[in-house]
Amino acid sequence: MFIAAAGPVAVRAFARVPREEGCCRMKVLVVGSGAREHALAWKLGREPGVTEVVCAPGNAGTRQEAYARSLDVSDPAAVLALAETEGVDLTVVGPELPLALGVQDLFAARGLLLFGPTRIAAQLESSKSFSKDFMVRHGVPTARFRVCDTPEAAIGAVSGEEFGFPVVIKADGLAAGKGVTVAPDRAAAELAVHEAMITGRFGSAGRRVVIEQCLVGPEASFFAICDGRRALVLPTAQDHKRAYDGDEGPNTGGMGAFAPNPLVTPDLERRIQQKIIGPVLDGMAAEGNPYRGFLYVGLMLTVEGPQVIEFNVRLGDPEAQVVLPMVEEELAPVLEAASRGTLETASLARSSDCYVGVVLASGGYPGPYQTGSPIMGLEAASACEEVLVFHAGTELRDGEVVTTGGRVLTIVARGANMTEAIDRAYAAESRITFVDKQVRTDIGRRSQRRISSPEETVYE
Repeated sequence: MFIAAAGPVAVRAFARVPREEGCCRMKVLVVGSGAREHALAWKLGREPGVTEVVCAPGNAGTRQEAYARSLDVSDPAAVLALAETEGVDLTVVGPELPLALGVQDLFAARGLLLFGPTRIAAQLESSKSFSKDFMVRHGVPTARFRVCDTPEAAIGAVSGEEFGFPVVIKADGLAAGKGVTVAPDRAAAELAVHEAMITGRFGSAGRRVVIEQCLVGPEASFFAICDGRRALVLPTAQDHKRAYDGDEGPNTGGMGAFAPNPLVTPDLERRIQQKIIGPVLDGMAAEGNPYRGFLYVGLMLTVEGPQVIEFNVRLGDPEAQVVLPMVEEELAPVLEAASRGTLETASLARSSDCYVGVVLASGGYPGPYQTGSPIMGLEAASACEEVLVFHAGTELRDGEVVTTGGRVLTIVARGANMTEAIDRAYAAESRITFVDKQVRTDIGRRSQRRISSPEETVYE
């Protein structure tokens, strides 16, 4: 059963919702330190039913929205201890690592609410081989693949005629969004295998690899809030993974995003629910692991129909930064209901406007980069019309905001159309400076281009 999102409502998404007396009151813990977590804290902190937001460990930006607490997100026991100490009503986990390490299982054993899947269910993201085998078992459309446990097997897979070129090589485990190589030829494919499985570029995540057929078509990011049986669909988006303009350069954690994705029509949205989301929830439940949490489906819209590139068990980053401002109703009670398995009456209205998020990164990202650079122009950018500034790799040092990571900020702008949103985002971005700032200049532009063949968006 699916709960469709309500139609557009003409409400200013960037405005603070006034608190109302007498409504359900909730203290929320947001776990993580990136722009996704800043966006979650921003959204939840403006809702009438939320009395307080704690963000751990957070960043310089989340301090404007929430109380900051130190936390090692790789320690599920520490997350549990913080939730108990703070007396929170609901914990929302941003990054995938705590979920993969079983933080939900610890919370459930203590009878505490955490929105996110169990350790076993989180393998949809933490193990590519688990995910692919699961999709085969339950008829979820995805690319042909082979799981390889040795370099010799992987070299054999990419050197034969089974997949052709280009071919996709994926580290099996978590690699911070950087464990995927699209190899145009045999030499590049063999190098990717060597780096993953022999030199250890991705650590333990690359000890096993998945070799995949390279799917062709436009991409889409599809998000759902799941309660184990039902799903509430969020606005669609599209990420820009490559480091440089024109989708050139290495894969990154994401250099920008836009929403909604114009290729995901209402009919296509229903098909994705029926052919992908439904079988995933039914399959997980049948195997004794009901899926509760955000489900992010990375899709390729092929001529045969939508096919799954990958699953993530949390909101995407930078997609969250453009999707969450589109949600025009309270999110906290929806997440609470999903955590309890009671989504029957939930609904969310969406903005009808367009949103663009431009990531400002440290020079050299996703390779080596400098940190500790003062960031100038934050107030000037925030003052721009219909603009939000979400922090990622930042911290407050001696009263000054400085860079601490590869992805530093996401500038999100809203517009009546995509062109207006793009122009506003880049106008605000231009006001921010720090040493070796790295920015793509074409975020959102692909949404304005017509696809090459009409067949690409026709699905029976």
